Amino acid sequence: MDFKLTEEQIMIRDAARDFAQTELLPGVIERDEKQEFPKEQIKKMGELGFLGMMVSPEYGGGGMDAVSYVLAMEEISKVDASASVVMSVNNSLVCWGLETFGTEEQKQKYLTKLATGEIIGAFCLSEPEAGSDATSQKTTAIDKGDHYLVNGTKNWITNGSTAEVYIVIAQTDVEKGHKGINALILEKGMEGFEVGPKENKLGIRGSDTHSLMFTDVKVPKENRIGEDGFGFKFAMKTLSGGRIGIASQALGIASGAYELALQYSKERKAFGKPICEHQSVAFKLADMKTRIEAARHLCMKAAWDKDVHENYDLSGAMAKLYAAETAMWVTTEAVQIHGGYGFVKEYHVERLMRDAKITQIYEGTSEIQKIVISRSVLRD
Repeated sequence: MDFKLTEEQIMIRDAARDFAQTELLPGVIERDEKQEFPKEQIKKMGELGFLGMMVSPEYGGGGMDAVSYVLAMEEISKVDASASVVMSVNNSLVCWGLETFGTEEQKQKYLTKLATGEIIGAFCLSEPEAGSDATSQKTTAIDKGDHYLVNGTKNWITNGSTAEVYIVIAQTDVEKGHKGINALILEKGMEGFEVGPKENKLGIRGSDTHSLMFTDVKVPKENRIGEDGFGFKFAMKTLSGGRIGIASQALGIASGAYELALQYSKERKAFGKPICEHQSVAFKLADMKTRIEAARHLCMKAAWDKDVHENYDLSGAMAKLYAAETAMWVTTEAVQIHGGYGFVKEYHVERLMRDAKITQIYEGTSEIQKIVISRSVLRD
């Protein structure tokens, strides 16, 4: 085992940290309050290569490894989870899926622009009645020969109104169940494609989350990803990698809250000494540090599995489960250490606590991760 980062990985981590502190931190509280999408910041992230990190340079990407991606995701997420979820979706769900399973024509048309951040993408799986049960797709894509007619609704879509390219999972043949599902590339502006109002959320409020409605949207056959019926398998394989991204986001949220709590505990005095010298606070910090380090190792192991082409379904699920639970616990403790100040927006930790909650829910709830893990354990 080698736990030492390469010079390139350290450089990427430091660049992400610098960007987060100089570009994302100013105005992050105001963006959260106003539910304002960080448009200019996302544009700069694309220019710096953070939106297509693992894409081959052939298609405009950085050609970086998954470990570098985890390092960058953690640093961005320490400051602004609304920005890091854009980064996660574009890298893990949209770019990776297109590069791995798309045709050369699809890559040239879409991936080259997505990898450079010229445009951003969205991944559309969840529905009003198909969240954790992804097999119950009510959105339909009826085969009309040279095209599909898409009808239905998608919920909770990140980058819902700001994306230009949407990967939509839809049912073509109901009788075939999950083997009758397809993944289609839709574009903003297609006739019959409507974006619903922005969701008013508990956390990641700057993130652009919408419902999408499709009414007889005509999608060319060449926009299907993979063979007919490959859609469900495509979604599951893509989400396995997406979980590494969200695990890294959760890790970053936890790390950011811990760093703020540690700093505050050294400055705040009670009963004649800094509160970090009181055992009740010192032990909280010890537990926070230990859990974060354990979560970081799980994230790195999942990323390493991906880099060396090992199966990362299990390691990704464990990383997301533990990192998400850690983020929720650590941020709650960070608010507690801050006391009354933790309840005030200017100290950031209440926002991080609100942001942490979604990591237990999207891209597979904690309960779904336990299903994935337990099935693997019982199968072995």
